[in-house]
Amino acid sequence: MLDPAVRPEAVARPRMPKAVGIAWALLIINTLGSAGAKTVLPLPRSVSQLITMGSLGAAFLIALALNSKLRIRPSAYLSLLTLLLVLSTVASLNLEGGFGALFRCFRFALFLSTLWLLTRWWNGGLDLVRQHIRAYGVVLVTVVIGFALSPGNAMPFEYGGRLTGVLWPLTPPQVGQYSAIVVGLTTLLWLGGKLDRRNALIVIVPAMGILLLTHTRTAMLGLVAGTVVALMSQWMSSARARKVFTGLVLGGVFFVVALGGLLQTWFLRGQSEENFSSLTGRAKVWDALLGAPRSTLEYLFGVGLTDKSYDGLPIDNSWLAVYHEQGFVGIAIVAAFLLVLVVVAVLRPPSLARSCAIFLITYCLSASYTEAGLGDASPYLLHLALAASLLVRAPAEEPEFLTAKETA
Repeated sequence: MLDPAVRPEAVARPRMPKAVGIAWALLIINTLGSAGAKTVLPLPRSVSQLITMGSLGAAFLIALALNSKLRIRPSAYLSLLTLLLVLSTVASLNLEGGFGALFRCFRFALFLSTLWLLTRWWNGGLDLVRQHIRAYGVVLVTVVIGFALSPGNAMPFEYGGRLTGVLWPLTPPQVGQYSAIVVGLTTLLWLGGKLDRRNALIVIVPAMGILLLTHTRTAMLGLVAGTVVALMSQWMSSARARKVFTGLVLGGVFFVVALGGLLQTWFLRGQSEENFSSLTGRAKVWDALLGAPRSTLEYLFGVGLTDKSYDGLPIDNSWLAVYHEQGFVGIAIVAAFLLVLVVVAVLRPPSLARSCAIFLITYCLSASYTEAGLGDASPYLLHLALAASLLVRAPAEEPEFLTAKETA
């Protein structure tokens, strides 16, 4: 066991190969999706799908080449996700969602296989956090370049003048999510002394500006909730965290009192109170989904993987999307892996890695109410995979690696 006097950050960890970071970035490209705003240069969806699936295939091949002996690390999170994949495949075999459901299962399987292969380098270090920030930072740079080239297309009327991606088709919620993750993780690295103030501001200020231009309420609330909970987790061990937390609380009170009208305008986005109260029409889709007749098997196991829509409209709720696709059994599995991550995070000693993991878990939990993504390959499962990698025990405590045969 580790000496209690030795902080987890001080433990020597093997350096992550650069190819692992490349594989991780390719997984991020895969989860960007292929549908969104109109791009500056015409990009057929078939081409964007080829790029995203090609990225996933390349990530898998890189991970397999790096880990040809199939040495994997035990992971309750990935084990439960694998169980969810089996459930999704069985539910998709009825072909109610067409052959597209089986293709989504194949993509999910390749996604999970790549993560399993990369667990060899999950050691509680911050290398993957930096790569996560860099990869999403590059995505945000493309958003800024697109805005500079074509402001009208980047903030189209059909999205209410919200910032979108026009070099790669990205919706405002996607851009907002990536911005919030970059801001939150960069802030924690700065607080942990892993990044100087100048470089932190170079990342945080533009990313925060992008987030504001997207008018994405889910991302903003997730950022605030995640940062607050992460800082509270360091309350007893870091005076700097206590100061920043106090500053955020006082600053929040000031903004609410002094700029309440401006904040209300930003949150309403010009919507009527009725539209705002129905969560931009989401509540109507949810009511229709819950009221639709289903067989006992569909209640239990769902209808298989879909495009996260019901009757042609997006579900935009992770729990209802899982209910629709994987049934109540799927909801139980998703709740189980989230509970595992929360419990492990609570039991780990205070550290910067733990704070980053808590931020990611809290963000995904808060976003799950108005965003889908916890039941299929998505940025949210990738955020949680990063959290799982950060919660791995330090090297001195680690068990021996298992080979694929030993885990069978």
